[in-house]
Amino acid sequence: MDRKVITSNILLLAAAVIWGCAFVPQKIGMSSIGPFWYTGLRFALGTLLILPFIFFEKNTRPLSWKDWSSGIVIGLILFGGINLQQIALMYASVANTGFITGLYVALVPILCSFFGHRYSSGVWFGVALATMGLYLLSVHGNLSVNPGDLLTLASAFFWAFQVIALSTFGHRLPPIRLAVVQSGTCVVLSLAIAVVSEPISFEMISNAKIPLLYGGVLSVAIGFTLQVLAQRHIKAAHSAIILSIEAVFAAVAGWLILSESLGPKELAGCALILAGTLLSQLSPEKPPKEKRIMAHEPS
Repeated sequence: MDRKVITSNILLLAAAVIWGCAFVPQKIGMSSIGPFWYTGLRFALGTLLILPFIFFEKNTRPLSWKDWSSGIVIGLILFGGINLQQIALMYASVANTGFITGLYVALVPILCSFFGHRYSSGVWFGVALATMGLYLLSVHGNLSVNPGDLLTLASAFFWAFQVIALSTFGHRLPPIRLAVVQSGTCVVLSLAIAVVSEPISFEMISNAKIPLLYGGVLSVAIGFTLQVLAQRHIKAAHSAIILSIEAVFAAVAGWLILSESLGPKELAGCALILAGTLLSQLSPEKPPKEKRIMAHEPS
């Protein structure tokens, strides 16, 4: 396996670890501040933290309108996914949210297939294993459906498109500038909605400061930047399966920090996700049937 691909796998795995541990502070933050304020403020903090690294980027060419449009479109998709998920947490159960969000693991290769991508049986089997693992890890009892679950399902489509967009168009911008543009787009839109739809006060921000710090520093500044760097060299379907490991670390974090149950069923789910991830990495992608509409293929 190419060294760049190995390094990218490690970076994406690190992002999955960060996001897997983010649910607890994210849930706590929602008890003090509205979903759009939470998203807008933590992305603003994360964007400010990565902004200075632009000056250390080797590629300093001016961005064209095509560059800007690619970054903004990815930012729009990110805005949709993160806020739909944030709002859904107000209504949906933790179990249902974890499982339904993770369905983007299966959605990514299905959607890519419409653009000419072909996958070996090993990749599809890996997707199936990861999806079954998500079910065992996340769902306890009946999987009932409520409006929050439908919002979560909508967010899963946005996450799928975000993974695809980064692997397809992410090469058009230098990685740090892409991270700034996509996060900055999410900041502007989230805060614009928050100002007109949600109350805010200094006390509310103060009460949510720890979740905001975790969300801004780790989830946004580090996590999303690692994703941008990694997906320049990993195909979308493989990226989605690696990111499914997020659910494993969420379960482990809940067990270690909140003393949540991690019994045989959950452990079996973790094992299936890990097996699906490994299988997908060992399975080569087939050549396309025809010229792709999404022209770029990561190296």
